[in-house]
Amino acid sequence: MTEKSTPTGYSVAQLNQIIEQAMVYQCACPAQVSKLLIELSLLTQYQRDCLEDTSANAQVHQRIREAIAAVRPEVEACLTDILTLEGWDMGTLEMPDDLKKRMIDDLSG
Repeated sequence: MTEKSTPTGYSVAQLNQIIEQAMVYQCACPAQVSKLLIELSLLTQYQRDCLEDTSANAQVHQRIREAIAAVRPEVEACLTDILTLEGWDMGTLEMPDDLKKRMIDDLSG
C-alpha cells in the first residue's frame, strides 16, 4: 500500500507525525495546521466521490474542490514556515530538543 499524500506535499503520515510530536509537548499550533491539512484532504476526497455520483450537483462539488485547491498551498506553506521558525527537523519532522524542553518547563512551572 502506498502512502497517501496531500496533493502539494505532506503525506498523511507526516502530518500525523507532526500532530503526535506537537501534542506530546503541548505545542498546538503545528498540530492544528496539520489537522486542517488532513481535513482538507478528506474534504477533497469527499468531493471527488460526490462528483462520481451522477445525481450530485457537479457545480457545487467542483466549486468546493476549487476552493480547497486554492487554499491548500497557502496552508502547507504556513505549516512549513511554522516548523522552520520553530526549528523542527524537516527531514524527520521531529520537534527540536530546546522547544521540547521549553514546553516541558512551561507545563511544570
